[in-house]
This record gives sequence, C-alpha cells and structure tokens, in this order.
Amino acid sequence: MSTSSGGRTRVKTAKGRKVGSTRWLERQLNDPYVKKAKAEGYRSRAAYKLIELNERFGFLKGAKRVVDLGIAPGGWAQVVRRTCPKAHVVGIDLLPVDPIDGVIITQMDFMDDAAPAWLTEALGGPADIVLSDMAANTVGHPQTDHLRTMALVEAGMYFACEILRPGGVYVAKVLAGGADNDLVAELKRNFTAVKHAKPPASRKDSSEWYVIASGFKGRGDAEDAAENDAELT
Repeated sequence: MSTSSGGRTRVKTAKGRKVGSTRWLERQLNDPYVKKAKAEGYRSRAAYKLIELNERFGFLKGAKRVVDLGIAPGGWAQVVRRTCPKAHVVGIDLLPVDPIDGVIITQMDFMDDAAPAWLTEALGGPADIVLSDMAANTVGHPQTDHLRTMALVEAGMYFACEILRPGGVYVAKVLAGGADNDLVAELKRNFTAVKHAKPPASRKDSSEWYVIASGFKGRGDAEDAAENDAELT
C-alpha cells in the first residue's frame, strides 16, 4: 500500500486479489464517510444516509418504537438510538448482527412467514417508523435485480401498513428511478406524502434512492380510499 502526493491512499494489487477487489478497497480507504463512521463509532457509512435523510425530513423526532428491516450491520439502529435514546428498536436481518444496546435483533429472513408476527410481538405496540435498508442479493441482471429489490420494498410497505400508528413513517431503499408507479400509487393510498431522495452519503455511482412515505392514514382510511377508487373504476 502506498500514498500519492495528493494524500490519496492507493492500493497495490496483491497476488490473488482481483482488480475489482483492489478498487473497492481503495475506494473504502479514501471514502470520507468510511473514515467518519470509524471516528464516530458507527458500524457503517450507511449511518450517514439515515442521518442526512432525517436532517431533511425530520421523521425520527419523538420516535418511541422503530422497526429496522435489514438491520445489518447496525448503523441505522445506532443512529436511531443516538437520536432517540429512549426509543424501543427491533431489527431483523438474514445476516448475524452484533448486539446493540437497547435494540432487539433476530437473524431471520424478513420474507419468512413467521417474521411479521415476531417483529410485532417484539415491538410491543404500534410503530412510529418502519425503516428498510433491505436489498436483494444481486444476480448481475439489472431488470431481475430491480424486481427482486422492489418486491422487498413492497413487502416492507404492507408490513408497515399493519404495524404503523396513524401518522407513522415508512422509509425504504429503492433503486434508480424510485418506486414504480403501482407502488407509488399504493403508498399514496396509505400515506399523506410520498417523496424520493438521494442523500449525499449515497455514492454518486450507486443506483440507490430512498422513498419517504409519511403521515400513515391508518388502516381504516386506507381501506376506505381503496374502496372509493374501486367504485370509480
């Protein structure tokens, strides 16, 4: 490993290391968010995506119960706990996650039939916020990858509509172009405001965006709206 005169760390390609791996390592070493996360005790640079989204939309203020879908490695849950020290946070992920003070974590597939019931019981009451940083494992086929990730976003939305209190918020990672038209329509039936944002911490070459659906209408209002839509068609 060597450093150029401009202060940028450059990584030599080691024997057995692929060029792509070398580029990834070099990018990590030179990423200011990675350095900042390490200095401030966050488990990942992704923490700053939530921090920046909250700075813009203010959805964490006063949160008492929060669900974190796709919690690994735990950066978002750390942000919630630091912002709302008294918040009760429940997280789920396919991957193992080291314990976080004040957070209940399970290693389980969110798409498992048992997951919603476990999360609901662990939370112990209606959620103020459902956060989802979930993304499907990529297969290298853009259309397939997009469909698989959007299926997670949709599943997260339906779960949010079951567990959120009226006025609650659903924040989810989507891909380039944001949520598709059908999903946006469903979100608008259930929430008073639906916005897309790409926080500065999201790398410019990344296809990720976030959808922020706020002002959950409650199950009764959403069902009435759906029935009215059906009558008009």
